[in-house]
Amino acid sequence: MNIYSPEGRTINTIENLAGIKTIHALQESMLQGKILEARVSVCDSDHNLIIDLPCAKGIIPRNEGAIGIADGSTKDIALISKVNKPICFKVTSIERSDDGKYTAYLSRKAVQEECMENYISSLSPGDVIPAKITHLEQFGAFVDIGCGIPSLVPIDAISISRISHPSDRFQNGQDIFVVVKDIYNDRIWLSHKELLGTWEENAACFNYGETVSGIIRSVEDYGIFVELAPNLAGLAEPRENVHIGQHASVYIKAIIPEKMKVKLIIVDVFNGDISHDSRPLKYYITDGKLSCWRYSTPQSKKIIETIF
Repeated sequence: MNIYSPEGRTINTIENLAGIKTIHALQESMLQGKILEARVSVCDSDHNLIIDLPCAKGIIPRNEGAIGIADGSTKDIALISKVNKPICFKVTSIERSDDGKYTAYLSRKAVQEECMENYISSLSPGDVIPAKITHLEQFGAFVDIGCGIPSLVPIDAISISRISHPSDRFQNGQDIFVVVKDIYNDRIWLSHKELLGTWEENAACFNYGETVSGIIRSVEDYGIFVELAPNLAGLAEPRENVHIGQHASVYIKAIIPEKMKVKLIIVDVFNGDISHDSRPLKYYITDGKLSCWRYSTPQSKKIIETIF
């Protein structure tokens, strides 16, 4: 049974390596309709993708590079950007030249069509699925949700703690989990913040009197918001020479569940890598299906929730 995972997940598996190792194995993979993976070495001037397989030269003709290339709904940049990256494909034919060399013709589009029919079409709001970051824009993070099929996590759906750019939270090639927020016009809309824990779950990781690390996310006249975790920020008193993106050590003055507030005192600030938070994401949910997710504490009068 084929697995419709984001591209690159199976490239180094024993099964995939065996499937591309020899011409006989490649022929068997073709007959069985297996999904294989390999790295693109060249996108030629006609936008055909060239793959150096262990036993043959692999060619993905331009129109077989992705769904939508033939009708123009997918731009050629989607092919160019795959150079030096792993992609999935099926073997459609194998030819042997007079000098005994083999050329395998491959299709990525066929894999995507199968993925759409057997996997993507069955998704519904609330489904938690794996994804891979493909590129970042000011407005959100584009992800591969299976076999190179793209979707978007808007910036305001990445975490409860607000960020100025998706690169504050993600980096290209990163494996993450997402939840299907909605489906309309044949497009899947995703969210991410619901998987990073409620206020209560995040606050339980901290204690009054501790001094911990954080990142400055917002500087206001009335105080400074310091992110303790992607779904938890605290408020510190105003302080001069503090800037968004700086790292900070903060003393936890109070944790107030009924108001969903963490009061902080900044001990020190210093410059770190503001392009990406190097701390690994902690997921509280990685599979299953959500119907309702409530961030708010039971004691709070303010309700923050997502209905799927």
